[in-house]
Amino acid sequence: MEIDAYSASIGLMRQSQLFTKTRREVPKDETSKNAQLLIRAGYIHKEMAGVYSYLPLGLGVLKNIEQIIRIALNAVGAQEVFMTTLQDPEIWKATNRWDDKIVDNWFKTKLKNDTEIGLATTHEEPLVRILKDHISSYKDLITETQLSIYQFQTKFRNELRSKSGIMRGREFMMKDQYSFHLSEKSFDNYYEMMARTYLSIFDKVGLGSVTVRTKASGGSFSKFSDEFQTFSDAGEDKIYLCDACKIAINNEIIQEQSSCISCLKPKENLLEKKSIEIGNIFPLKSKFTDAGGLKVKDSNGNDVSVLMGCYGIGLGRLMGTIVEVLSDEKGIVWPESVAPFKIHLLVLNEEQKLVADNLYEELKRREVAVLYDDRDISVGEKFADADLLGMPLRVLVSNKSITAGGYEVKGRSENVSKIMSVNELYSYCHV
Repeated sequence: MEIDAYSASIGLMRQSQLFTKTRREVPKDETSKNAQLLIRAGYIHKEMAGVYSYLPLGLGVLKNIEQIIRIALNAVGAQEVFMTTLQDPEIWKATNRWDDKIVDNWFKTKLKNDTEIGLATTHEEPLVRILKDHISSYKDLITETQLSIYQFQTKFRNELRSKSGIMRGREFMMKDQYSFHLSEKSFDNYYEMMARTYLSIFDKVGLGSVTVRTKASGGSFSKFSDEFQTFSDAGEDKIYLCDACKIAINNEIIQEQSSCISCLKPKENLLEKKSIEIGNIFPLKSKFTDAGGLKVKDSNGNDVSVLMGCYGIGLGRLMGTIVEVLSDEKGIVWPESVAPFKIHLLVLNEEQKLVADNLYEELKRREVAVLYDDRDISVGEKFADADLLGMPLRVLVSNKSITAGGYEVKGRSENVSKIMSVNELYSYCHV
C-alpha cells in the first residue's frame, strides 16, 4: 500500500481527538445505503435534502479521489484551473441554456443592483469566453494532446428529487474537463484516450471490475456520447451489456439498436443490468465554440471552427458508489487508494496502552497514515466502529499479540488475522 498525499497530510490522529462520533441508529430520512453508512460513520453531515457537508474523514476520502483523478489528467497533458461559480447570464443566452424552459435546474439569484446571475451547473460557456482572450491561431492548438483544461469545483443543480444520498446532490463537487481541437482526427484520438483514462481512474478507486463504458444518446450534439456505468442494484439507470466485448448500451437508445454497437452481437443476447453512472464524456464538436465566437486562424489566415469535448466525474457520486458497491453488512469497506487512513489501530485495555502508544509513535515517525482508537470504551464498540469506518487494515494490540512479539493485523474484508512485527507491518503497508 502507498500513502497518498492527503492522508499523509492529516496522517495521524487519535480517535479521542476526532470531533465526529459514530451512530448506531440509521437516519430516518435517508433511504440510500451510502448516506446511511456515511452519516452513521461520521463521514458526512446532512444539511438538507441533496446537500451534505464533508467532515474530516469524509473530506479525506474526497481529497484522495480528487488526487487520483488529478494525477491521471496531468499525465495526459490536461491543465488545471478554477473557474467561478457566479455566472453571467449573457454567455448562457448565446447557447440557449439560460431559459428555464430549456434548462430547468438552474439556481438563480440577483445582485443588489437587481442584476440576475446564476450559480454554475457546468462550465462550457465560461471557458469558451476565457479562451477567446488567449488563443487565436491554429498554432495555439498544435500540441501533443491539443488543449485540455479541467477543474474541481462546486456545482449547483436544482434537482426535482434528491434521494440517492451523495450520489445525486443539489450541491456537489465535480471534475469537469474540456478539450479543444482543430480536426476530427485530433478530437477522436483524444476522446478515446480520455475513455481509457477514465477506465484507469475507476480501476484505481476500486470499481474497475464492475464498471463498463456505455453508449448513450448524444442529444442535440451527436448520435452517441459515452457514460461509465457501475453495476449496482442501487442504480437509477438500466444498461444492456455485451458480454463479448464488455461495451454496454444505455436503456435510452436500446430501441434504436438491433445489435451491440461494437461487435454487432444481437441485442437479444445482451445482459440487462441496473447501474450507477459515475462519469461521462461528450463530443460537443463546435456547438459551444461557434456560439461563443471562439475561432482560430488557419495557416492561410482564414477563421476556422474549434472542436470541443467535455468530460465529467462527480466526486461525491463516485464516493457514494464505492460505498454502495463495496460495503458489507458490518459497514463501509474502503479501497486502499481512497481510504482516509490506511490503518485503524485498536488497543483493548489500559494494560496494553503503552505498547499501543509506542506503535502509534513509531508509525507516526515512519509517516504511515493511522487512526488510533485510544478511547475508553468497550472492546465491542471498538470492533464495531472499526468495521463501520472501513479502513483497509485493522491493527490490534492485545495480550495475544504482545505474547507473540508483534501486533494482530487483519484486512477489513478478511476473517483471519496474522501477527506482524512493526517492520513487517511497515513493509506490508508499502507493497
